[in-house]
Amino acid sequence: MNTQTTKHANDKIPFWKNQKYRRILTDTVTHIFLALMAAIWILPVVWVFLESFNKNTAAYQPTFFPTEYTFNNYIQLFTETSVMNFPRMFMNTLIIAIFTCLISMFFVLAVSFCMSRLRFHGRKTFMNIALILGMFPSIMSVIAIYFILKAFGLTSGSLVIISLILVYSAGSGMGFYVMKGYMDTIPMSLDEAAYLDGCTRWQVFVKIIIPICKPMIVYQAIVGFLGPWLDFVLAKAIARTQDNYTVALGLWQMLQKEYVNEWYARFAAGAVCVSIPIAILFILMQRYYQQSMSGSVKG
Repeated sequence: MNTQTTKHANDKIPFWKNQKYRRILTDTVTHIFLALMAAIWILPVVWVFLESFNKNTAAYQPTFFPTEYTFNNYIQLFTETSVMNFPRMFMNTLIIAIFTCLISMFFVLAVSFCMSRLRFHGRKTFMNIALILGMFPSIMSVIAIYFILKAFGLTSGSLVIISLILVYSAGSGMGFYVMKGYMDTIPMSLDEAAYLDGCTRWQVFVKIIIPICKPMIVYQAIVGFLGPWLDFVLAKAIARTQDNYTVALGLWQMLQKEYVNEWYARFAAGAVCVSIPIAILFILMQRYYQQSMSGSVKG
């Protein structure tokens, strides 16, 4: 009787006031909105991937998606190097990204350890200065960086690769706040116990802090790798010849008016090739990346 009474009472309530119907309606609208956003997000990715197999290399075409497909764009991208040497650009970027990743990872770990575990005069002042400087975009210093490198003779020849590694790595230690927040969650009692056992600060850093910070190191490795891999502004300012171009500059060059009609499909193929190392990096390190994000938020 009570069930029937409740049922009849619910039937008399307008559907926009019924909690059950409102929840169903809200969930439906939410899922439709998310599906629409997912479609908008994935459409350019699908287009670039399909365009990389387009047989028609012209930039302007009557249809949105290609009508004829071929694998020649990838073959020509890596074999026809007389006009644009994409394999060399790819290797330049890979070398810069790997060395920058390793150097910046050490810098960030060292600075974070000092800021988190040590107490010294000027520590808070340095942290405040680093925080304020981090609010300014790095693009403001591009011209100054270029003339400093030019004064040292590092803007020509193969030294450009070294210059880019120095530039990308030099300021990485200033981005220590996320790593420091993670280190702050590690109990100081571990350090004190190690010091009592006769360990030096370097041994504490290498044998205790670094193993515990493994998830955060993975995060820093991803950030350190993606910075030079995707950067365009600094590379454009420093690299002046195609021999020293990175993939970002190479892809930009393919869209210039003298190349766009022949290289447009190869530009899409190059974009797909550039995304492959990033995708592999995230897939391999996804678990550690999630752990580092949860730990840094907690810290």
